[in-house]
Amino acid sequence: MPRYVAIVSDGNARWAQARGLSIREGHEAAADTVIARVGDACELGLDELTLYAFSTENWTRPQAEIDELLAMLARRIAADTPRLHRLGVCVRFIGRRDRGGRELAAQMEIAEALTSENTTLEVFVAFDYGARDEIVKAASVFDGGGEAEFRALLGVPGMHDPDLVIRTSGEQRLSNFLLWQAAYSELVFRDELWPDFDRHALEASLATYAYRQRRFGGRESGEQASQQSVHA
Repeated sequence: MPRYVAIVSDGNARWAQARGLSIREGHEAAADTVIARVGDACELGLDELTLYAFSTENWTRPQAEIDELLAMLARRIAADTPRLHRLGVCVRFIGRRDRGGRELAAQMEIAEALTSENTTLEVFVAFDYGARDEIVKAASVFDGGGEAEFRALLGVPGMHDPDLVIRTSGEQRLSNFLLWQAAYSELVFRDELWPDFDRHALEASLATYAYRQRRFGGRESGEQASQQSVHA
């Protein structure tokens, strides 16, 4: 089982349009799926779950959609944080907070403060986040050293590199998500649109990871190769 998992939760608008619903309703369904899968992650024993909520590129979407999404995020954080707190989830937000409005920033701070001592699962929510932006900012203040020193300048130095990155909706790209941290992550691409990504899909993604051989640029031993051939 992977301990650290990240998800590019894609396909909300397509899910809504296929059902004759508004994009706002698609985002609401997506938020429901987030809470359900966080609960599953707690039960399955994951240590960290990172979710891509809003990218630096998403500001190019229609302003009406952005306004609805920001208002929904503020409302859902306020409504869902008590439940996450009861589950023992520690919520942290990565990315920028100065462009989403005061109410959203305030709800992020409240959620982080309320859940800061929880240890069952750490959930990182990437809002107004872009990996290139994160790396450029770190590079601008980097004054020497190695990878450890550079990593400490990234948005959340306490985050572990994800063992597994999952992307939904059939798309097969990272879309500027955790480019530094995911350098050696295993990638799993699922066809489900995010609101349809249920517990079975999560467990299937974790099972796919279980049969991968992670060598980090090295070579597997003869024993590992033999074991892999048995599973092949």
